[in-house]
Amino acid sequence: MPELRTQSAGAKVIKKEYAEMEKLAESRGLKVGEWCRETLLARVNGPEPRAAADCAGKGQVALMAELPALRAILLNVLFKQANGQPLTAEEVQRLIDRADSDKLRKARERLLQAQESEGQRNK
Repeated sequence: MPELRTQSAGAKVIKKEYAEMEKLAESRGLKVGEWCRETLLARVNGPEPRAAADCAGKGQVALMAELPALRAILLNVLFKQANGQPLTAEEVQRLIDRADSDKLRKARERLLQAQESEGQRNK
């Protein structure tokens, strides 16, 4: 049974700061509270989650982060071009920003899934 969250950590921010946090959280499909928890715990646990660092070196995590981001950018560009739609510099930058916004999270998830599936196979 998972451990219940019973402790709280909070901070006061100005409206502009909160709006930026909302924007970042939304770009990752999270609520502000979830984003804050994830961000705080990432700081506590270091740049790589312990389980991900156990199954891959930091260079591998960085590489695993770049590959899906590159794939997302490439597929979006090719899709637009295949449909005869021109791409502006701003659209390309948005694609890059969106791909970069959650690339580490996706890499960590994939590495953890790989680690879990390896654990299942070794049982």
